[in-house]
Amino acid sequence: MTKILMYSVRDDEEAAIKAWATKHDVQVDTNALEFHPETANLAKGYDGLVIQQRSAIGDDPNVYQQLADYGLKQLTSRTAGVDTIDIPAAKAAGLTVTNVPAYSPNSVAEMAVTQTMRLIRNLELFDQRIANQDFRWAGLQAREIRSLTVGVIGAGRIGGTVAKLFHGLGAKVIAYDVVRRPELESVLTYVASKEELLKQADVVTLHVDLNDTSKALIDAEALSLMKPDAFIINASRGPVIVTEALVAALKAGKLAGAALDTVEGEETLFNQNHQGEPLPDALVSQLLQMPNVILTPHVGFYTNLAVQNMVDISLDDVLTIINGGQTEHAF
Repeated sequence: MTKILMYSVRDDEEAAIKAWATKHDVQVDTNALEFHPETANLAKGYDGLVIQQRSAIGDDPNVYQQLADYGLKQLTSRTAGVDTIDIPAAKAAGLTVTNVPAYSPNSVAEMAVTQTMRLIRNLELFDQRIANQDFRWAGLQAREIRSLTVGVIGAGRIGGTVAKLFHGLGAKVIAYDVVRRPELESVLTYVASKEELLKQADVVTLHVDLNDTSKALIDAEALSLMKPDAFIINASRGPVIVTEALVAALKAGKLAGAALDTVEGEETLFNQNHQGEPLPDALVSQLLQMPNVILTPHVGFYTNLAVQNMVDISLDDVLTIINGGQTEHAF
């Protein structure tokens, strides 16, 4: 029987994994560990391997050859991001690397829209007042979405879905992307540069992959171009925004607020319980103290359909490669 090992499996994934394994008559074993050189030996004896993690596999390229020596043909991430994998090293070892690029564009897009609506309606600020039994509304007049310009940086699968949702709500949508998709031109207007978008938008929402060109995409200079009453939404990857610069801009009143589903260094924080202890990240601690900041632990993907698709698509790809086939999700 074909055997597949999945690392970093959560309890909420188990039902989908068992259903897939039964349907395909494949043995799928799981563990709660991240894949690193010190845990790679667990993959010995398996035909396929699936991982999901926010921290890099490690600096030792020999780990990929180790997998190949075990007889493995592939390394699959059940997320869209593959920045944790040294793809050239994996390829050099003869491994096919795959991901799940579109597990559910709607899941992340709906998160971005939800966070935007909370910010522009001042719901976080109302929650804080009401928690103190202050039911006044003075000073918290909201803006309607149809009166705003929403700027989408990265109009791919997710960003394109975001544009459609905001357009449906009546907003003016502009976008910046190096690749222009003609099918989106009925719901958005492309602008020539990131800088032009930042100057025009009342809401900036980020939907880019993490790579050398997107790291620090939003730095102090970029933030200085934004309107002082504008909001920024990050449901992409943490390093896209320079956290120190964002904190400084918020403290100086150069932005109206931010909603962050991902931050730099989140691997030491997210999906962990830090109750009753100092946070290891001073900048995140400052963000948590700001009344105009919404921080969530990278849960934009975390919906019923997305989790199901991440399991099914990743395992489908593994089985295809094991059986000598090809997948469109290979790098």
